[in-house]
Amino acid sequence: MTKPVISTHGLRVSYGDREVLHGIDFEVRHGETVVILGGSGSGKSTLLRALVGLEQPSGGEVVVNNTDLARCTAKQLDAIRKKIGLSFQGGALLGSMTVGENIALPLLEHSDLAPSTIEVMVRIKLEQVGLSGFEHFSPSQLSGGMKKRAAIARALAMDPEILFFDEPSAGLDPIMAAGIDELILNLKKAYSMSIVVVTHELASAFLIADRMILIDHGSIMAMGSPNEIRQSSQARVRQFLDRVADSTADDDVDHLRMFTEGI
Repeated sequence: MTKPVISTHGLRVSYGDREVLHGIDFEVRHGETVVILGGSGSGKSTLLRALVGLEQPSGGEVVVNNTDLARCTAKQLDAIRKKIGLSFQGGALLGSMTVGENIALPLLEHSDLAPSTIEVMVRIKLEQVGLSGFEHFSPSQLSGGMKKRAAIARALAMDPEILFFDEPSAGLDPIMAAGIDELILNLKKAYSMSIVVVTHELASAFLIADRMILIDHGSIMAMGSPNEIRQSSQARVRQFLDRVADSTADDDVDHLRMFTEGI
C-alpha cells in the first residue's frame, strides 16, 4: 500500500487553556475522497485548518506528503500549499475582481506562465466546473451555486494534488447542492487527486465519500466506509445519523458556546 498523502498522529489543537481536538488519528490515501462529518461545534473546521497549515497543533502532528506541517520551514510549507487547493465555504471570491481574475490570481502569484497561457487555463478551469463564458462576470452577478463553482475553479487553478472543500453544499437549495456533489464526483474521476470534504450534510457525505470520519466534541467517534457508518450501532453515531436532538440543556449550551467561538 502506498504512503498516505495526509496523516495525523495524536493531533491536538488548543485555544488558550481549552483543548478542542483531542488526539486525532487518521489518514487520507492517494485518490480517495474522505468526508469529515460533524455538527456545529464538533471541531471539524478546526481540523480542516490544521490540515492546511492554518492552525498550529498543540500536540501531535499533521503530515502532508511526508512533511510535518508543524516542524517544516516556511519555504517547505509554501511548497506544500502550492499543491493544495481549498474551496472556502462562502466562496471567498474577491469582489473587486472578475471571476476570471479570481481564478487567475494563484497562477499570477505562483507561476511564470505568460498572460495568454493563464487566460487559456482560466477558460479551461471554468469549463471544468460548468461556467464557460463567465470569466468577465463579477462575483456579485453570480448565484450562490455559481459562486461555489467559481471558487472550485480557483482551487483547481494550480492543478493541486489534494483538494479541500469546506461545507461545499452549505446555503444551497437541494438541486444546486446535488450539482456540487456531482461536480466533486466528476473531479475525482477526471483527476488523480485526493479530496477532503468537511460537511454536516448527510446526503452529500454518503454520496461522495470513499471513507467517512465522524467527529464529535473534538474526538473521532466513528470512521469507515459509508456503509460501515450507516450500519453503526454506536449511540452517538445513531443520534447524529437519525437527527435526534440532545436531551439536556447542558449539551445545547456546550454546542452553542463552541459554535460561537468559531470551532
